Amino acid sequence: MQKIIIKKGRERSMINRHPWIFSGAIQTLPKAELGEILSIYTHDNQLIGYGFYAPGTQIVCRVFEYTKQEINVLEPDYWIQKFQKAFLLRKRFIISKHTNAYRLINAEGDFFPGLIADVYNDVVVVQLLIKGTENLADFIIKALNSLGFEKIYLKTKEVTGRLENVGRKKGWISEKKGNTQIEIIENGIKFLVDIESGQKTGFFLDQRDARQLIKQYAKGAKVCNTFSYSGGFSLYALDAGAELVHSVDSSKIAVQLIEDNLKLNNIAAERHQSYAEDVFKFLKNTDNKYDLIVLDPPAFAKTAKAVPNATRGYKELNLIAFRKINPGGIVFTFSCSQKITRDLFRKIVFGAAADARRNIRILHQTTQPPDHPINIYHPENEYLKGLVLYVE
Repeated sequence: MQKIIIKKGRERSMINRHPWIFSGAIQTLPKAELGEILSIYTHDNQLIGYGFYAPGTQIVCRVFEYTKQEINVLEPDYWIQKFQKAFLLRKRFIISKHTNAYRLINAEGDFFPGLIADVYNDVVVVQLLIKGTENLADFIIKALNSLGFEKIYLKTKEVTGRLENVGRKKGWISEKKGNTQIEIIENGIKFLVDIESGQKTGFFLDQRDARQLIKQYAKGAKVCNTFSYSGGFSLYALDAGAELVHSVDSSKIAVQLIEDNLKLNNIAAERHQSYAEDVFKFLKNTDNKYDLIVLDPPAFAKTAKAVPNATRGYKELNLIAFRKINPGGIVFTFSCSQKITRDLFRKIVFGAAADARRNIRILHQTTQPPDHPINIYHPENEYLKGLVLYVE
């Protein structure tokens, strides 16, 4: 196995177990292939771990194991044990007869950079985000089989193929194949998930806890769920006894998914109305006032350069909501932009509140659920942040 050597004086992030090694910290770049597993050594020849190599990129190595002892990381058993540890966490805190959809592997959060694995009933949808994990595809399939999963679907991202030369096309990578339309249950509520053409891997699993939280505030309320996708917050609100729910999404396909999920849960159509419209335009033009508004937009800032525009977008969105909420109403507001920190997001919402000139109090601060764990050594792994606000 080839190795990389860390420059003297550049070991600090490795001592702190950060999973990214940047090119400037390497003493000499080895002549290894993209995605190859390398051992990592200090300048005085002390082993500190193993990682996936990515020459020609800023993050030249993604560490999946910090250790001072040699480990055979080229054997399937090593990866099977990694999956078993991740599964035990989900089995303890998530999986039940009321919930059969969850994230099994959360990249760096489960010490497995470059891999996402989401479970939908008996199907696992995987994303191979770097060449290193693509090279391990057979081990990944074997590890999932060891946990009892026989149907495995690969969901690809265009940016992955461009940056890391991941060449596998989306589709079934297991011998056994299933349907790409899957019925799941989450906290007792049924949803249809389209793993082939749906957003992300098919469903936004990371908002499970926030969706459950909305039930505390939705009874008897008039609710507006923006960027509603397949209607997660809408169905939870209706299940809790909301008087009326408006779901707004620019995608007609998403709106149809909501209608299908309403039928799946036998929810009366007169308590819900879908709108296939731009959220900003809808909120500005509607004459409705609401008791509860959900603001759960897609990532406005995917790069550092996008942060200024994203900041303006988040502020405008929250300001409009503060003007459309009834006195004593509740606003659930979120950002899933990794580049927007928790502190910055709170400052943005503060700015919108100040412009709205209303007394606003924070009732809850939300984050990712236990199946989206955050590696304490890798704060970049924390992307989802939310505030539940009481507006006088």
